[in-house]
Amino acid sequence: MTQHLAAPAATTSGTDTGWWRDAVIYQVYPRSFADGNGDGMGDLEGIRSRLPYLRDLGVDAVWLSPFYASPQADAGYDVADYRAIDPMFGNLLDADALIREGHALGLRIIVDLVPNHSSDQHEWFQRALREGPGSPLRERYHFRPGKGPDGALPPNDWESIFGGPAWTRVEDGEWYLHLFAPEQPDFNWEHPAVHDEFRSILRFWLDMGVDGFRVDVAHGLVKAPGLPDIGRHDQLKLLGNDVMPFFDQDGVHEVYRSWRRVLSEYGDERILVAEAWTPTVERTAHYVRPDEMHQAFNFQYLGTHWDAAELRAVIDQSLAAMRPVGAPATWVLSNHDVTRHATRFANPPGLGTQLREPGDRELGLRRARAATLLALALPGSLYLYQGEELGLPDVTDLPDEVRQDPSFWRASGQDGYRDGCRVPIPWTCEGTSYGFGSGGSWLPQPAQWGALSVEAQTGDPHSTLELYRSALAVRRAQPGLGAGSSVTWLDAPEGVLAFAREGFVCLANTTGEPVRFPAPGRMLLANEDVAVEGGEAVVPADTTVWWAV
Repeated sequence: MTQHLAAPAATTSGTDTGWWRDAVIYQVYPRSFADGNGDGMGDLEGIRSRLPYLRDLGVDAVWLSPFYASPQADAGYDVADYRAIDPMFGNLLDADALIREGHALGLRIIVDLVPNHSSDQHEWFQRALREGPGSPLRERYHFRPGKGPDGALPPNDWESIFGGPAWTRVEDGEWYLHLFAPEQPDFNWEHPAVHDEFRSILRFWLDMGVDGFRVDVAHGLVKAPGLPDIGRHDQLKLLGNDVMPFFDQDGVHEVYRSWRRVLSEYGDERILVAEAWTPTVERTAHYVRPDEMHQAFNFQYLGTHWDAAELRAVIDQSLAAMRPVGAPATWVLSNHDVTRHATRFANPPGLGTQLREPGDRELGLRRARAATLLALALPGSLYLYQGEELGLPDVTDLPDEVRQDPSFWRASGQDGYRDGCRVPIPWTCEGTSYGFGSGGSWLPQPAQWGALSVEAQTGDPHSTLELYRSALAVRRAQPGLGAGSSVTWLDAPEGVLAFAREGFVCLANTTGEPVRFPAPGRMLLANEDVAVEGGEAVVPADTTVWWAV
C-alpha cells in the first residue's frame, strides 16, 4: 500500500534563480553510501545521517540513484512500484525526512526516474502475463508474436544492451521487448496510459518536495515505428553511440515537453536531467531546448582521454552545442556505470570505460585530481560521483561469486564490470566496513580502504578530499567560475590547455613533463606543488592550476 505524505515546505521563492546552471551535483548510489541499520546495505537513514558531510563538502544538490520498490535484478533500475520505497532502503517516511533535512541544510534533492522500462514484477506486467494475448495491459509494453512457422524466433533482431536477444518468450508463445535484462520489460510509449502514469508519478514526487529528476535512458523511450530489423553489422555500431531504431528517436521530445509543463506547475526551480546517450553533443542539445529538459549529461566529455587536444575539442564542441538552446553544459568524469576516472586515467587510452586492471594508481590519481580541477573551472554544471572526492579507484579484483551486475553474467553485452565502481565507500580508518555501517558491506571493500577514508583524509592538506573541499569553496567565491557559456583560450605549449574567464585563468598540463607558463596572477589552487621562478610558473606533469587575475 502506498503512503501519501504532506509535501514539505516549498523551497522556491517563485523566481527562477537558474541554480542548476552552475550547480555542483553529487551522485549518491544508495546501496553503497552509508548503512543506517547495520544490515550491510546502504539506505535512506544512512544517507540522511551523512547529509552534513555533503553540505560541508560544498555541493549544491544531491542526486539519488533508485530507491524504489524493486526485485533488484538490476540494482533498482527494475522498478516494481514507483511510489514506494524498497524495504532494503527504508520507507516513505524516511524519504520525507531525507528531503526535509536536505532542504534544511541548503541541499536540493534530485531523484532518479526510470521511464524506459519497469520490473517484470510491476503490477501492469504481471496482469499482462495473467490475462494473455489481447489483454489491454499488453499494449502498455511491447508484446509481439514471434517469427517462423511456430513463432519460435524473436520478432526482430534487436539485442539487449546487457547481451543476448532483446526479446523473451512467455508461456503463451508471445514475446516481449527488453533493451536491458529480461526482468526489465520496455514500456510502450505510444500508449496514452503510460504517459498518464508517468505524469502522475512526477506529481507524486514533486508533492513530496523533490527538486528534480534524473531521467534514466532518456533517449530510449520511443522506438522506431514497426520495430524494424537492424542487421548485425549496424547493431555493433551501438557501442559507438550511433543512432539506433530503439535510441534517440525524435518522438521522445514530446514526452519531455509534456513533463516540463508538469514541473512548471510547481514553479521554476524544479529540473529535469537527461541521461541521453547520443551520437553527438548536437543531438544531446535537442533534449535541453527551452521547453524540454534543463540539463543533459555530457557523455562525450566523460569518454575523453587525458589529452589536451582531445579535451579542447570536446569542450569547444560542448559549449557551442548548448549555446543556441540556452542550456548549460555539464561535465562528468565518473558515475555508477563506468570505471572511476582515477582508474581509467591510470591505463593507456583505448581500453574503454570498463577496465579489469588497476593500472598505475599513483598516475591515475594525479590525473584524476587534475581533471577534476579542469572540469570545475569550465562554465556550466558539474556532477561528482560518491567517493571520487576520496580518490577511490575501481575495485578490479572482486571475486566472480560476489558480483551482482546483471551484465556480467550475460555474454556479448556490456563489459559487466560496473560492480567495481559500486563498492561501499569508507568513512573511518578502521571497522568491519570502514564506517559504512556496523554490519559489513554488500560488496567486499579492499584492505587499503581505511587509508582512503573520510576520517584519514580530513585535515590532511595534501589529500584528495581536502583538494575537493578547497576547490568547491574557491568555485563558490569566484564569480567567474561556473557561470557563463564560453572560455577564452590562451596560447600554451603543446599538450597544455590554458584559458581565461572573468578574473580567472586555468592551466592544465596533460603532458608527462613539467612546463613553464607566465604566472598570470595570484595562485588559487593546484593539485600538485607549483613553483614560481622569475615570474614563470613551473607546472608539474598532470597538473591543473587556478589563478586569480
